[in-house]
Amino acid sequence: MSDSVLTARREFRDVLSIDPARVGKSVRASGFTVLAAAFLLLVLGWAAAPSLFAGGDPLHGIPEEKLRAPSARHWFGTDNLGRDLYTRVVHATELSLTATIAAVAIGLIAGALVGLLAGSLGGVVDAALMRIIDVLLSIPELLSALVLVTALGFGTRNVAIAVGVALVPTFARVMRAEVVRVRRAPYVEAAFASGVRWPAVLIRHVLRTAYAPVAALAAIEFGVAVLAVSSLSFLGYGAPPPTPEWGSLISGGRDYLAVAWWMTTLPGLVIVAVVLAAQRLGRALARDGDR
Repeated sequence: MSDSVLTARREFRDVLSIDPARVGKSVRASGFTVLAAAFLLLVLGWAAAPSLFAGGDPLHGIPEEKLRAPSARHWFGTDNLGRDLYTRVVHATELSLTATIAAVAIGLIAGALVGLLAGSLGGVVDAALMRIIDVLLSIPELLSALVLVTALGFGTRNVAIAVGVALVPTFARVMRAEVVRVRRAPYVEAAFASGVRWPAVLIRHVLRTAYAPVAALAAIEFGVAVLAVSSLSFLGYGAPPPTPEWGSLISGGRDYLAVAWWMTTLPGLVIVAVVLAAQRLGRALARDGDR
């Protein structure tokens, strides 16, 4: 029997052995990932050009229309001052998302530098830095951010800095683990043995291989940062009123839960959707990095 016939039979058996349930699960997972990415792009559009998605004034209210339930005219209803809640949620995205992106950038850059330094130098430097990171990791991120923002003071910028510093230990630990793993690879050792300087090896070989898990972690930590920034805004550490932020919108609706549930529920659902979408995208990136 010819090799071509045997190859065709093997391929036919492979096709028959495919599990339909696994294929369906993979297709559904891909669909959810695309949906999550599309929603995050929509939210980024809210932050970049809120007037295109909600043309009204987020600070202007009509007293005659206060505490109106969601309808075709007011998708998210109105608040206690007659302001359109959908408009306020869309315009609040600019501050909330800017603070979140800044926080993740701070945590990513600082954490990656610490992890790269610890993983590449090793020895006493690695041991000292990782003990400090272990201590910081034992403290919940939100608690660390709360302590830092209390010391820094009120304002969206200080909230972003506090949350970003609180994220540094997580990024540092992951980056250090990846650098240690890649540094022992044969091609990295061969580069060192050939006389290439270690900064060039780190940039050309180590970082190019280690960045994928850190990028996936950044997508996951984006959701964590959204919750932290919104929580600090909820507690009053963000922008002063009447400037809208996601957390402050929820805080402002607490006194009206009995008569206007939408003032807290709908902004909260937006935050939950953003967090879940970021988590889904982060897991997808992590799976692609493992392949």
